[in-house]
Amino acid sequence: MPILETYKSNSKNGKSRIQRMFGPNEFILFLPEIKEFLENKDFTAIKDLLKSIHSIDIAEGWERLQPQEKILIFKLLTSRKAVEVFEDLRFAEQSYLLNNLDNTEVAPILNEMAPDERADLFKELSQKVKKKLFSLMKKEEVEDVQQLLNFEEDTAGSLMTTDFLSLKKDMTARQAILWLQETHKSQSAYHFYHLYVLDEQRRLLGILDLDTLITAPPDILVKDIMFSPQTIKIDVDMPREEVAQKFSRYDLLDAPVVDSQDRLLGTITIDDVVDLIHQENTRQIYEIGKMQPAGGREIRYATATVRELIQRRAGWLMFLLVFDFLTGTVLKTFEHALSTVVALTFFIPMLLDTGGNAGAQTSITIIRGLAIGDVNFKNVWRVARLEVFAALCMGLIVGSVAFIRAALLQQDILLSIVVGLTMSFIVLLAIFTGITLPIISKRLGFDPAVLAGPITTSIVDIVGLIIYFKIAQFFLPILK
Repeated sequence: MPILETYKSNSKNGKSRIQRMFGPNEFILFLPEIKEFLENKDFTAIKDLLKSIHSIDIAEGWERLQPQEKILIFKLLTSRKAVEVFEDLRFAEQSYLLNNLDNTEVAPILNEMAPDERADLFKELSQKVKKKLFSLMKKEEVEDVQQLLNFEEDTAGSLMTTDFLSLKKDMTARQAILWLQETHKSQSAYHFYHLYVLDEQRRLLGILDLDTLITAPPDILVKDIMFSPQTIKIDVDMPREEVAQKFSRYDLLDAPVVDSQDRLLGTITIDDVVDLIHQENTRQIYEIGKMQPAGGREIRYATATVRELIQRRAGWLMFLLVFDFLTGTVLKTFEHALSTVVALTFFIPMLLDTGGNAGAQTSITIIRGLAIGDVNFKNVWRVARLEVFAALCMGLIVGSVAFIRAALLQQDILLSIVVGLTMSFIVLLAIFTGITLPIISKRLGFDPAVLAGPITTSIVDIVGLIIYFKIAQFFLPILK
């Protein structure tokens, strides 16, 4: 009976590795040779070839293999590379391997995986499957997974790894280096940038750069060369967005994660933050385009299905369609004005499209500012004043251009005034909407990206049409 009865087709925990963009994928380039070696059962040649190919390249080209080829190739990888490839595979591919490998082959993989990657895997599994896999793992690794699974999904705790290197403050530099060499041989695959100085209760006292330790005088004490962790330490319950902001602000490669008692729980490394930023950007782009964000999971056409595309897009399209029924209602209400001055219809696309563009420019800028902390509730009035003054200037500029365009096209001064004034008011409306909707959404605890793009455009379309026809009724005697 397989360990996993079913598996999902989505990438694990919504995470997607950033595609390598600096040259061709070596695994795909050598795939014809690999398949030929498999056919000839030349496993030694495959082993030698796989040693020279980066693990992420193998993972990205994995879906090009046939099911049975995947099992054979995986068994030919070195133990360390097998773990690395497994960590980079999508959840569906991980599940297939767990289903088709022996328990003796699964156990080393689970025990050697990075703690955060292993926790991501277990988040996707049912309780029955977790129990089965726990029985194959070392006790300390099981406890590590269970600890990481207890943290809420959108907090620093869900990002961290429990792998880190620690020192005592009274060690000399020489003692610290020798201790690290002797004690952490088993962690040779773990890449670290900082050493953490702890007391007997695991409270974080200081941080030490590895290069500082290596270049320090041999007899100097660790406590004399460490620096304070106050600036960069991260509370375990800190929202993930704030974690990314802190990494960006202080140019961090890693950062310690502590609990309320200042005890070191783990660290967050830059690769996890890059994944987080990539995922968050993907989610916001999809939300701005009014598609189901699905936690930032990318739509990958290599594996996408018609059903997935419909699920991600149809809901918002139907909502916006119903919302835009109001546009037809407005046009119906002012049917007399349109039939009396047919030229009014010539300028509707120009007015509404420009308004939608102005609204999108502003809302995207505000959403970006909210995401990186440049816009907050302390400086919101300053931001609003800045945008309003810019809106007044842009409304005047764009309104003047619209006036000239209408005058050249229709040679009717009153109609041109109507078009120019409407354009100015619509630009003001669009920018005001682009400011207020994201900020109100943020204040209410919703995602600002949800109210951007098409919803802003729909509001501008409906209110803009009303403004257009009301101004037309005021200036054009024939409509009175």
